[in-house]
Formats: sequence, C-alpha cells, structure tokens
Amino acid sequence: MPAIVLIGAQWGDEGKGKATDLLGEQLQWVVRYQGGNNAGHTVVLPNGEKFALHLIPSGILTPAVTNVIGNGVVVDPGVLLTELAGLEARGVDTTRLLLSADAHLIMPYHVAIDKVTERFLGAKKIGTTGRGIGPCYQDKIARVGVRAADVLDEKILTQKVEAALEFKNQVLVKIYNRKALDPQQVVDEVLEQAEGFKHRIADTRLELNRALDRGETVLLEGSQGTLLDVDHGTYPYVTSSNPTSGGAAVGSGIGPTKITTVLGILKAYTTRVGSGPFPTELFDEFGVYLADKGGEIGVTTGRGRRTGWFDAVIARYATRVNGITDYFLTKLDVLSSLETIPICVAYDVDGVRHEEMPMSQSDIHHAKPIYEEMPGWSEDITAARTFEELPQAAQNYVLRLEELSGAFMSCIGVGPGRDETIVRREIIR
Repeated sequence: MPAIVLIGAQWGDEGKGKATDLLGEQLQWVVRYQGGNNAGHTVVLPNGEKFALHLIPSGILTPAVTNVIGNGVVVDPGVLLTELAGLEARGVDTTRLLLSADAHLIMPYHVAIDKVTERFLGAKKIGTTGRGIGPCYQDKIARVGVRAADVLDEKILTQKVEAALEFKNQVLVKIYNRKALDPQQVVDEVLEQAEGFKHRIADTRLELNRALDRGETVLLEGSQGTLLDVDHGTYPYVTSSNPTSGGAAVGSGIGPTKITTVLGILKAYTTRVGSGPFPTELFDEFGVYLADKGGEIGVTTGRGRRTGWFDAVIARYATRVNGITDYFLTKLDVLSSLETIPICVAYDVDGVRHEEMPMSQSDIHHAKPIYEEMPGWSEDITAARTFEELPQAAQNYVLRLEELSGAFMSCIGVGPGRDETIVRREIIR
C-alpha cells in the first residue's frame, strides 16, 4: 500500500509535474496536499502537447487516476472552474477529481487584502503572487475561514462571510482606503460558483485511507518547494503552508506511517521566483544562459525565475528535513555545452565555512557560495535513456550531486518530454 510524497527540494519550479506524469501509469490516486493557485506544473505529453496546471493535480492527464484536492489546499473557486473548463475544452476527462470538504476557499476579500498589503509594504514586500493565498491561510489558523463544505449550507456560509467582513471591511476602508465589500454579494458569487464544483466535494480522508487499505498507490503532490516552507524555508520569504513531506500527512489525512517513499525533485541548477535570499544567484551571462535555455518563466505567475548554480547545501538540507529516499534530477540537458559547471558545496558567512544551512536569517542573507568546478560536456543528451549513455562528464556531475545531496538519483530528466527520462531505479518498488 505505497503512499509516495513528491516534494520540491529547492525553491519550487523543479519539474514536479514531469515526475508525476512519469509515474502516472503506476498510480491510482494523485493528491495535491497544500498551497493554492500560486504555483503550477507543466506537463508535456508524448505528442508534444503542453498543459499548465495550477490547482488540479498532474494525474488529471492520466486516465483511470483519481485526483484529489486535499484539505491542506486553499482553493479559489473561480480559478478552479476556469482550469476545469480549460481542460475539458481540450478533451481531458475531469470526472475523477474530488475536492476535500475541509479545503479552505479563497474569498474575494482575501485577494483584495493580499494585493493592497503588498503594495503598502513597498520595498519590504514578501513577493506574494497577490492571489489571496496568505490571507486565506491566516483565516484558517484564526479559525474564521470558509471551507468547501460550507457552500452546502447557505446559512453557515452567510454567517461566516458576514463575520469576516465585519472586521476586514474596516481594514480595507480605514487603513487602505479601499471600498467595502458587500457580504451578500460575496455569498451570492460563491454560491453561484459552487454550482460548478459542489458535486465533487467529498470526505477525501476516508476515500484515500480506504484506497491504501485496498493496496492502491497514492501519490501526494506538493507545490512550491522545501525552501518555501513556512517552518523550514527562508523565512519570511516563504509560502503560507508546509510543502515539506510532513505537510503531506497533514494536508491529506493520510497517517505518516503509511508513507513509504519521499521523492525529492532537484533541478540540475537552482532557480527561485520572488524575493528573498539566493546564495548562488547569477547576475552574469551564465544566469542569462540558464534562464533562456531552461525556459525559466513561472507556470502560474509568468514571472521570470532567478537562476544560479546547483546548491548542495540546500540539497542536503532538503534531504534531511523531508527524509528524502530518492531524487529525480531534472533539466540536466540545460547544462550541455558548458565547459565547466560550478557546484556550491558550502557557504562562507563572514569568514566562517558553513556546510549546512545557516541557522539565522541574517546568516543566510550574508552567505557567499564556495564552489568546486566540474568539467562540462558538449554532447546532446536528450536521446539518452540509460545512465551509461550519458557522456562521462555528465555521469560524473550526477554522481557528485548524489554524493553531496545524500540520496540516490533514481531518475534523471534529459529533456522536457515525458519519455526524455533516465530511470536508474524504480520509484514504486
């Protein structure tokens, strides 16, 4: 009864959709367990067709897989309906999508507050996407949130919205000089949207545990990455949830003892979207090269990603806090044609060498990368399907990353396509 966690081991955008798609034929369930529509996956089918997914799990593109938006996710009803309509217009069957009754809904006032708060912070902004994710999680923790099941009872929904806006309208009007929102208008809008998804609301905790009892395979799919985790990331420049593997149990209702594998996704270099520290960030022609050749544009945000060399300090940290058993290394092909490839093996913080993540926010901001150089390769590797078919320099690079990261590189992405992957060790075993 394998439950597998799929987690980004850097700052997100590592290529988790490709990993999910690769495993798709062996899965019966795919669960999104945290985050909202502030992140996304790109999946490329064998025919070259691309799909950008934001809220809906990547398993939606694999027939016979049941997909779940878990209780740990915050859901914008309008975005959900738009994404479903877009998939259905392209011939994708969406009938096997369930929504946890306990998933919290992003309300119009969450989006309004998110946008005005970021503008108010100016140079001190966190770098949110302005989609209401943080304010929705704030309401969840404050126990004043609206959950998916609330749309099934108009009285409860109205009470919650009225109570929320009694305070939030004061904030919008008196602090940010914005218009107050009408509670009834908000309720009416959400109930209208609910007509398009309320038939999908289910006790997904029960369904997932029954599936595991039947011996079915469940993949728990996180969004963002380890260094954006609200507890374990580069705080405060993080997301508002727990993308790390511990969040998978909480955000799905599956007990941690049922998780058998934790698959970390690592890019062969490093990227980050938004504000915050990034020790290996490049500002030269190599940064431009990685961004251009790697197509480093955020799937959901459309923002260009910051780029840098591979950071082994982060990889070791991700291995430890997630309990990673296997790695999927993506975008190795992007490095082809480089004469040498630097790897950050440690940090220099005010003259002191750190081989592990610095403890304080100040130290991570002052961290300077300590590099070792590996020989590059010039060959096109996109046709390689076994590890031995890679150029020796590429093999050596992968093995060095494996050694520095502390977990086996089970899969290697050598191109964007579904079949452009080397499998050294099966993930489901």
